[in-house]
Amino acid sequence: MYPTLLLLQATANPIYGTLFMYVAIAAIFYFILWRPQQRQRKQHDQTIRALKRGDEIVTAGGIVGEVVHIKEQTAGQPTPEDQITIRSGESRLVVERGRIVRVGAARGAATPAP
Repeated sequence: MYPTLLLLQATANPIYGTLFMYVAIAAIFYFILWRPQQRQRKQHDQTIRALKRGDEIVTAGGIVGEVVHIKEQTAGQPTPEDQITIRSGESRLVVERGRIVRVGAARGAATPAP
């Protein structure tokens, strides 16, 4: 009997209905957009921090190369400003760690079969 009374009170005042609608929309946005993006961003940051020599990378500009050298700006703490030297074709380029979009497996490493 009490839940029915609360439901009647909520529908009697239009402010509660509007407030419920805004809360429901915010919850939908959180679970469909923000939370998966946050999880994906954390995974990307972990992958970039675990970068090592020999990994194949793709930069934000679309350059594909192999990591040759990593110069960290602060000792032991990877930051987005760290300088990564990559070899792409016959050229060597220096890019910032924060500009790396994708990291592939090391060249020559065996990939597990599905």
